[in-house]
Amino acid sequence: MQTHEYYIKRCLQIAKNGLGTTRPNPMVGAIIVHNNSIIGEGYTSAYGGPHAEVNAVNSVKNKSLLKDSTMYVLLEPCSHYGKTPPCSDLIIHHNIPNVVIGCVDNNPEVAGKGIAKLKTHGCNVIVGVLEAECKAHLKRFFAYHNKKRPYIILKWAETKDGFIAPNRHYEQSEVTSKSTARLPQLQKKMQPRNDAKPIWITNTYSRQLVHKWRAEEQAILVGTNTVIEDNPSLTVRDYIGENPIRIVIDKINKLDESYKIFDSSAKTIRLTKTELDFDNPLASQICSYLHQHNINSVIIEGGAKTHQTFIDENLWDEARIFIGKTEFKSGTKAPNLNGRLVSDKRLKEDQIKFYIND
Repeated sequence: MQTHEYYIKRCLQIAKNGLGTTRPNPMVGAIIVHNNSIIGEGYTSAYGGPHAEVNAVNSVKNKSLLKDSTMYVLLEPCSHYGKTPPCSDLIIHHNIPNVVIGCVDNNPEVAGKGIAKLKTHGCNVIVGVLEAECKAHLKRFFAYHNKKRPYIILKWAETKDGFIAPNRHYEQSEVTSKSTARLPQLQKKMQPRNDAKPIWITNTYSRQLVHKWRAEEQAILVGTNTVIEDNPSLTVRDYIGENPIRIVIDKINKLDESYKIFDSSAKTIRLTKTELDFDNPLASQICSYLHQHNINSVIIEGGAKTHQTFIDENLWDEARIFIGKTEFKSGTKAPNLNGRLVSDKRLKEDQIKFYIND
């Protein structure tokens, strides 16, 4: 006879099939067990589709077995009407007598109400099986509801000698000069230069991995200078998946629409002085703005100033840092990060360090 932990681990396993498609909903897994055998499995469909519990019930061929079965699910079944009907009502409708739950849903619309409804209708409910593992898996969902902000992942590549970008003399003359002679030009829309393109620090395998990561998150954020210097697309063109929402910090709305970040391949949000108060710390304001727009995860890709803004305000959850074999000798130094190193891997000649913010 298998344990509750065994079946919750299976829920965790199948839930990962929803990574990158369920957002902003949590990626949940559910299974149905009858006489120690799994008779149904399901995970959360793409946003707007059925939840894991519904897919698990629908996968059971002989529905008469449900009245003698146990449902295992990572997260408390919902009790409210959203894009779909309440999953707790479905469980009650099919007279499933036992429900084992990994962790409670902190969404104020649920927050114990689903469990209470199940108990009121005679279900035997067990809560908290592999709770820590379930919460870690649902980290984006819990950051959104508990911290009132997206789950924040910092990602950058730095050279062997610690630089994130080389010296670019045109940048100083075209972007940062504050002379009165340059002021009228700075007030015009900046258009892409023909030579604007990324200077790669990492190998092609690392770049493809980054595209995989982009497909897993709801949004991606960069600063104005990253767009001017590199003219990036910020898509998942080297991987199969959905493009994230692109967010660019553009204080005075100076970026021309001809930059790749404004093409039709993905939605783009421009944060200007209309949305943000640039005289006060920006990271917390950006987090509030994204939370209000139902964005539950963001991967920050540049540049050094943007990264340091979030680090200095202690608004980050993970950092994924590539270290290439290239050396620049001079340039823009990599951000200064204090975090706990949890993993150190190699991808061909590149090194990848993973940090978390405890």
